Amino acid sequence: AYPFLADIGTTLEALLVPGPDGTRRLPVSSSPEIFDNSMKAWLTSPSNFDIALLRWLFGALDETATALGSAAEARRWRGVRASLPQLSADSTGSLGFTAELPYAESHRHFSHAMAIHPLGLLSPDDSAEARIINRTLDRIEQFGPDWWCGYSYSWFSAMLARAGRGEEALRYLEIYRKAFLLRNGFHANGDQTKSGFSKMTYRPFTLEGNFQALEAAEEMLLQSWGGVVRIFPAVSDRWTDVAFRSLRAEGGFQVSAERVASHTTRIEITSPRGGTLRLRDPFDGKGRWNRTGLRLIGRDYLIRLAPGERLVGRR
Repeated sequence: AYPFLADIGTTLEALLVPGPDGTRRLPVSSSPEIFDNSMKAWLTSPSNFDIALLRWLFGALDETATALGSAAEARRWRGVRASLPQLSADSTGSLGFTAELPYAESHRHFSHAMAIHPLGLLSPDDSAEARIINRTLDRIEQFGPDWWCGYSYSWFSAMLARAGRGEEALRYLEIYRKAFLLRNGFHANGDQTKSGFSKMTYRPFTLEGNFQALEAAEEMLLQSWGGVVRIFPAVSDRWTDVAFRSLRAEGGFQVSAERVASHTTRIEITSPRGGTLRLRDPFDGKGRWNRTGLRLIGRDYLIRLAPGERLVGRR
């Protein structure tokens, strides 16, 4: 992936210009689909959409170059990332399109919130960032789904799951399935039940809503970001008995787990290539393991797994 990403990074680095505050930004910014792509959609202040994508890209380049052993390249990308503006919260304490342009009406595209999901630049484990995440999600809910499409529901469900808000995540996913799927399983952009879930009731067929709905369900079952694997991080209380098998986590780990009567009862993690696993304790200190040598650091286990080794835990 590195040559592809590096060419993109080189191009964008050449386009960056200094702003009034000394940070580097694109000469003109945007946030997809706001103002229906009219001339007003071209922004002179950097959008949270562009900031998030730039910060993610140059962070990924730093990480990838480091993994390849290219320290000089990693320093270069790290320097570019350090020169970029930070994400900006508006006067409500939530992410807007820009610092001066809040999310202030129902809109189908949550481009301003890319940093929450899928880019994961803000961490629910950090109290200050968690406040921004939750205020952003609350504000989206405040203005409601009048002008949402089907993919808005599945995307919002994934964002709620990332924030650990499992009940809401399931509710929006159920609305998506009820109102935005045709009988053959195709996603239609508008509310096909005409039940008020969106003022758009048209029928263009797209794919991203289905893909995102699956991602939202997986976010409820398994998350791996920030170097930590989390099992059942956002399941609804209605999912008292639930299981999944062989979902893939960062680091190549394959994860299976079972939940009975609202308690995680068994997990199994296989490491095809080996590596260090950092696992958020799925048993609240009540687990039994098939091996010794697990280190508990705060809420997380740190485990070194050999290639092909299998870790099994039970309550």
